[in-house]
Amino acid sequence: MSVTRRSFFARAGAIAAAQGLALKAQQKPPVDPGATPQDPRMGTGDVGKLFKYSDRRTKVSLIKGENRRKNIYDALVAIDDRIRPGLKARKYVLIKPNGLDPSRQLISTQADTVHGILDYLAPRFKGPVVVAECGGTPAKQAASDLGWSKIFAEHKPFDIKLEVPNEDENRYELMYGIDYDMHLIPIRLGARFLDPAAFLISSAVMKTHNMVVATMSVKNVVLGAPLPPPPGEKRAWGESEKRKFHVGIRAGNYNMYLAVEKMIPNWGVGIVDGFEGMEGNGPVSGTPVPHRIALASTDFLSADRVGLECMGIDASWPGYLNYAYQRGLGQYDLSKIDVVGAKIAEVQRKYRLHADVDRMLEWRGPMQDLPPNLGRNRPALEEDLSAYA
Repeated sequence: MSVTRRSFFARAGAIAAAQGLALKAQQKPPVDPGATPQDPRMGTGDVGKLFKYSDRRTKVSLIKGENRRKNIYDALVAIDDRIRPGLKARKYVLIKPNGLDPSRQLISTQADTVHGILDYLAPRFKGPVVVAECGGTPAKQAASDLGWSKIFAEHKPFDIKLEVPNEDENRYELMYGIDYDMHLIPIRLGARFLDPAAFLISSAVMKTHNMVVATMSVKNVVLGAPLPPPPGEKRAWGESEKRKFHVGIRAGNYNMYLAVEKMIPNWGVGIVDGFEGMEGNGPVSGTPVPHRIALASTDFLSADRVGLECMGIDASWPGYLNYAYQRGLGQYDLSKIDVVGAKIAEVQRKYRLHADVDRMLEWRGPMQDLPPNLGRNRPALEEDLSAYA
């Protein structure tokens, strides 16, 4: 092919321009993938246009008081105008507790938390109420042995039942996540937690966590839905659906986000019980924090965002919440969240985090095992650019 003086300089200019852009890109400081839009690290240029963040205003109630049951009730009443439309559109209420044992104060949903929810529902909802949690004890036995029958007895006008979804492991819906090696894997979620007829209430406990920094309303549902083996049937940990979320910090956060995306259309209201939170090596081995607060919102991300502020935790640290926000699944920008009740500054405490928190934050940085950057050698680049000369 003949080369004229004009085409030679045009080609040289194109190559020089491409090299200049490449050098500029190398000099530009990396963007922290965990930064939220209100964080100055996110920048104001094209980076901010990569994601369609939620632009709607949301409301979160924040109640402080010395009575757990009243705190929960007051938190729901404070956002009654947001709850009622969704409640009227559903056939039954599904309460997802954080564990089945009301006596395990720091780990599980307490009896008074459930009482507070039912106190709120009593004059507003007349349909069935299902309390559902996967576990290792059959529902009938759990209702009796773990004290749930006594809770239900106080609210006789309701048609309430306790259900252990993994008793019938054939009722599930599939989501698709990734394993530690970035291979696609099917994950079974209990069908009850994805029922469009249900108004799902997440009754979560405010706790630090050993993989995702903090756990509240979102994680209570997401990691309560994967089906473990039926009660009484023992299987290897590797065969558990929940195990498929514990595949490293990065993939684990991403799988949780994928579950949020699949499940969130059926969510009703997220409750975070911080009457006695947990700090340190949560979500099981931490120590109590007498915080005396409760939060509620029909936007689960907003509830957890305010919860993080109350715990003194950087909102850019939990990967699954940031992924969900970047996908537009809820409001996470504090400037667009209306907090009613107590002021965050009045109740904020600095929770001591898990000992491994530094490792949990590795999802925010570059992967260390990336493959070679194929197709970026200089001869190939020059050959491609020659087509535009």
